[in-house]
Amino acid sequence: MTGATRVGVVGATGKMGSLAAAAIERAADLELAAVVSPREPLHAPSVVWAEAIEALDPAAVTCVVDLTRADVARRTLAWVAANGKDAVIGTSGLTDEDLATLRSRAARSRVLVVPNFSIGAVLLARFAAEAAAHFDSVEVIELHHDAKRDAPSGTAIATARAVAAARTTAGRPPISDRTEHWTLEGARGAEGPGGIRIHAVRLPGLVAHQMVSFSSPGEGLTLRHDTYDRVSFMDGLLLALRRLDRVAGVQVGLEHVLDG
Repeated sequence: MTGATRVGVVGATGKMGSLAAAAIERAADLELAAVVSPREPLHAPSVVWAEAIEALDPAAVTCVVDLTRADVARRTLAWVAANGKDAVIGTSGLTDEDLATLRSRAARSRVLVVPNFSIGAVLLARFAAEAAAHFDSVEVIELHHDAKRDAPSGTAIATARAVAAARTTAGRPPISDRTEHWTLEGARGAEGPGGIRIHAVRLPGLVAHQMVSFSSPGEGLTLRHDTYDRVSFMDGLLLALRRLDRVAGVQVGLEHVLDG
């Protein structure tokens, strides 16, 4: 496929990885050039398979997508930095220290770290930031399937951070929780950026859902986004791959490439 971006998918046999590999194969302007997985997946003979990222020939790909977990993603990022490759990272659990290390080592790479590939979820965070200046208080409630490893979600933290920044810009003070007695420890959720409370729900059957509830005396506003199927993440993933040339160094969030 002459001229197409050659993509390697790390975690290609996982739930998200298998969807990503299939979506990339269907895209006319992208080429599934390599898959990285401990077990060999079913794929065309032209697709390179590597058991680990360290075994992948850098010449096989233009960029990589990592849809695994934090410990694997750290190895992917080390490989990306060492080989000057671009990457889209859709893995939860990376720390600020991880990103700082990457920025110091990946001078030749463009890396977009995406806490959530859902375009709807990114728009929810944008709308929430716009509403933040107009209400006295706000809380974030995120709901995910019971197999999710981290809590609260990276998306919830990013949303709270955006809302807190907007409140600061508008001159609103950090939120102060007036609760004096907790009948059960932790009942008020975790205290996030700007004092915003973040609540995490884990139930089987859910996929990914988030609410941002605002309130002032006499009125309230609740913004909600629901993901019913992981296939909805593929539009955001393909958008990230197609617009990697807009990324400067290491950036976090699909919003950096969302607007045309």
